[in-house]
Amino acid sequence: MTDSSGPPWSPRVPADSVLGDLLDRSRNEPPEAIPCLVAAAARRMGAQEAVLYVVDHDQQTLVPLGGEDVPARDRLDVDTTVGGRAFWTTEPVEPHERTGASLWLPLLSGATRIGVFELTVDTLDDAARASYRQLAILAAELLISTDRYGDAVNLARRDKPLTLPAEIQWSLLPPLSYANQRVSLSGQLEPSERIAGDTFDYAVNGDLLHVALIDAMGHGFEATLLASVAIGVYRHSRRHGLDLSQTYAALDETISRHFEEDRFVSAQLVQLELETGRLCWLNAGLPPPLLIRGNKLVGPLTGAPNVPAGVGGWAGEVAEHKLEPSDRLLFFTDGVIEARSSEGEFFGEERLVDLLIRANTAGLPPTETVRRLTKEILAHQGGTLQDDATILSLEWHGSHAATTSHDGPQPA
Repeated sequence: MTDSSGPPWSPRVPADSVLGDLLDRSRNEPPEAIPCLVAAAARRMGAQEAVLYVVDHDQQTLVPLGGEDVPARDRLDVDTTVGGRAFWTTEPVEPHERTGASLWLPLLSGATRIGVFELTVDTLDDAARASYRQLAILAAELLISTDRYGDAVNLARRDKPLTLPAEIQWSLLPPLSYANQRVSLSGQLEPSERIAGDTFDYAVNGDLLHVALIDAMGHGFEATLLASVAIGVYRHSRRHGLDLSQTYAALDETISRHFEEDRFVSAQLVQLELETGRLCWLNAGLPPPLLIRGNKLVGPLTGAPNVPAGVGGWAGEVAEHKLEPSDRLLFFTDGVIEARSSEGEFFGEERLVDLLIRANTAGLPPTETVRRLTKEILAHQGGTLQDDATILSLEWHGSHAATTSHDGPQPA
């Protein structure tokens, strides 16, 4: 590997020069060299130390990425540390230090929270803050891009080894979060290391948001195979312009033809017109989505129920609803509300609604709402789920939202 420290540069080299050099050098280095290259770039800008952290699959722990000339660090809890605060607020944090100064920056790729960037410096001014923020943006994109052809970041995110079904499911997922001026969404799968039959997918094409939630029957590899085929059929149908009923028919026909008679897939198929707020969905065997408006539960969105795909021969019926700006929806599989405590108590829809309203009242974006809901679900069942559980939170901001991002809560 090329020496990441380079020549003895002077402090506070202009940011544009440092970022350009970092981009050039990263093209010729292996993925595991990125933490070293970023640390060297930070030192050129005047930092004493710089460390990248990535969040684990459960989004509860920040894991430091080590390397040559990168100081050793311990893992950080997202909920109780300064670094965790920068992660969940997606805002810079400057803790008061007795000597020198430190800066924690979120690592973001769009709305997807990758981790945090810790910097130790002598002093901070507005120009330095802006330069380090630009470095954090580039570092996040480098981590995302190198993750496509190397395993260093992926392995760092694992607290436990993934099963083969979980490996397949995580490889098929889109980015866990997305946001633009008119919509924000975020999803999560649990248990992260053993997920099998649950998955989700989405796409934004022009003024139309497409979402699918999938719950394949069974457990283990067979459920993963069924879910993988369902996602493939869904994407093929979406990319060929099929409507929700036609997509449901394609799922039903494919599963009926290629799997045994007792195999089926429960699903939510959704389309949201981003300009008008017109929501269309087809529910095939999953709990109805919950709608929160003005910090109150409007209720589960009811519509004509459909049997799971694979039963054969049913015509899918589509329901509609008109959303209002700032409406929030929660889609989930039955593993969420059926999670049981050691005393046998179900997690239940009432508890889910209460947590959802509290998150909405606190102004948390879908990313943080989903993370906290997931943590509560896991805690209710003692940290080990007996069934797959998937949640996806969606907020429609309106047709002409004023800001470019709705994915950062105000710091508490």
